[in-house]
Amino acid sequence: MTDDTAQLPKDGTFLGRAFAEGWPHPAIVTVRDGTVFDITSKHAPTVRDVCELDDPASHAANARGKAIGSLADIVSNSMAAFRNTAKPYLLSPVDLQAVKASGVTFVVSLLERVIEEQARGSAEKAEAIRADIADLIGHDLSKLKPGSPEAAECKARLVARGVWSQYLEVGIGPDAEIFTKCQPMASVGYGADVGLHPVSTWNNPEPEVAVVASSRGVIVGATLGNDVNLRDVEGRSALLLGKAKDNNASASLGPFIRLFDDSFSLADVKKAVVRLKVEGDDGFVLEGESSMAEISRSPEELVAAALGPHHQYPDGMVLYLGTMFAPVMDRGEAGKGFTHHPGDIVTIASDRFGALVNRVQLSTECPPWTYGASRLMRDLSRAGLL
Repeated sequence: MTDDTAQLPKDGTFLGRAFAEGWPHPAIVTVRDGTVFDITSKHAPTVRDVCELDDPASHAANARGKAIGSLADIVSNSMAAFRNTAKPYLLSPVDLQAVKASGVTFVVSLLERVIEEQARGSAEKAEAIRADIADLIGHDLSKLKPGSPEAAECKARLVARGVWSQYLEVGIGPDAEIFTKCQPMASVGYGADVGLHPVSTWNNPEPEVAVVASSRGVIVGATLGNDVNLRDVEGRSALLLGKAKDNNASASLGPFIRLFDDSFSLADVKKAVVRLKVEGDDGFVLEGESSMAEISRSPEELVAAALGPHHQYPDGMVLYLGTMFAPVMDRGEAGKGFTHHPGDIVTIASDRFGALVNRVQLSTECPPWTYGASRLMRDLSRAGLL
């Protein structure tokens, strides 16, 4: 098991979802003094509805609720390997929101995406290409503001050398990369298995902060996420992004949304340090961390690129902000880099959020996604909540 748990900071207002067999619908929950409370109501029967309120944190903090168990017990029961579905366990903390992601928002991620493209999905070729690119453009593009005149000059030099890339375009060009990670209701939560498409032999976790925005584009809170990535598939062609990114159980979020209140704001999101730990059945351990302070586009800029007069999301949106962590440590044969093995335990943690823990499996072996928005609406209606 992992050293980190989902134990939350003592301060803060947290919003999530839980379920158990026999319940009429997923419950909207919050945490108070180590106890999880069901706060589902006619006023706000979904997480989407809570996030649309003028003050979501005040609602979560003050709503009447029913205790459903201790946080420690529910977290423990949420691990898929030994889950008792008759008892409460955590779900993804979002429901009807669109699940979007932004890519190539950190310099390290940018260079690794260029390497993937140049290697055409071959892990064996990646190390030599990594060295060539470092010689050409260096390791530090962090002082370049995307879309700035300086970035345009850098682009001109790279084009002249014949090494311009679509990843460099979205990394330092004027427009951010925004894509759909999965459909509403398809993300998984703390303890769930996360899925890899079985065609992939080179893949990795992507530990990220994800912000939650209302339909008005107001960021109301944030959570942790794993934007599972198939490096070989995306490396063959960026047009395969959907296959690389959107598979059964390939998007995890949690453990809870930390809502903005007097103890936590967007400024804290921008200072967050995200830790990653991968523990394999083979004894392999990979650790790393990334700092949100090194992101090249602000969370506000990324949300505005996705949601605004040009594109509306009436049920709001959760947006993965990207990662700077691209593992290159060999796992097994020298020069072949890192890739997941089924059974890996992935822990993504940050002091102000707690930890998101998932086990890696093939997407074909993860529980199929069967509970969608239509089912939720029917269940809430039968319960008299709509």
